[in-house]
Amino acid sequence: MRNKITDTTRRKIIDSYHLESIAWSGRLSEPDFIGRIFDLNEMRSDDPRFKNAYQDIQQHRVRNPYDWEDDYVFTDPRFNVRWGTDDIFIQFLEMTVHPLVRDAEQSSHIVGIYNNILHDNGFHLVADGESKGQPVYKVKSLSSFHGDIPTAIAHQPLLTDSGVLHEHLDRINKSIARDPASAISSSKELLESLFKLILDQEGVEYPHKDDVPDLYKKVGETLRINAASVEGSSKASQTIQKIFRTLTTTVQAIAELRNEIGTGHGRTTASIATETHARLALNSTVTIAEFLLDTLGQRKTQSQAYELI
Repeated sequence: MRNKITDTTRRKIIDSYHLESIAWSGRLSEPDFIGRIFDLNEMRSDDPRFKNAYQDIQQHRVRNPYDWEDDYVFTDPRFNVRWGTDDIFIQFLEMTVHPLVRDAEQSSHIVGIYNNILHDNGFHLVADGESKGQPVYKVKSLSSFHGDIPTAIAHQPLLTDSGVLHEHLDRINKSIARDPASAISSSKELLESLFKLILDQEGVEYPHKDDVPDLYKKVGETLRINAASVEGSSKASQTIQKIFRTLTTTVQAIAELRNEIGTGHGRTTASIATETHARLALNSTVTIAEFLLDTLGQRKTQSQAYELI
């Protein structure tokens, strides 16, 4: 089967170890690192003095670290990491950011590098479980149920001055893999801009100091969201109200997430945000935005209908 991760992508990732001064084996010795991917005790040694590949690497990279080049693992035919199967290359990438190999901050930085490069091949690393209190990253197909540029926001005709929303979307698209903390902050800012655009268009004044939850409350009152019901079903109406309350909680959570792991409030430590967190923030943001835009559209349609009567 043809590899989906191209040689160009692999070369860029391998080059990044040198450019970023990244030791691919991290805190593990190289034979211990490689031994977690291959059974080195069953692999031949290219040195007749030794029985297997483990002893070979121990001799030429641990005892005598300059016998072989640092990138031997990528071209040695026994491992064939660069030209081998996707499965081997993926196992190698996942191992380089495993909690056994390096700490959470270093792993997050490297994952950002990987995802920026892997994006063109349709893959990214995401947190999938944890070990020793740190995320364990796995390579998965790149997907978001809203897509990288949510069309419901990008191509909506309802707001007269929606250029700022395009700016936020473009910023999110460029940073979601490379700089998740920035994408999270941009998601919160997109909501804030959307709320203000709706209020401005509806002629509703709001204090400059209003934060995102306050703005959302005013938008809800303006669009009469809390008054919405399901005609003929009081039980369904109650359920709808629960969903509305969930949306309110989600708006609050996105604002808080931006403060906790986004780029806000003059951080003094590196953000632990991952692409998974950023996509969660984006998808939550788009859900809220789509709902408000649908409600705004329905409001305009009803208004036009009344004008024709």
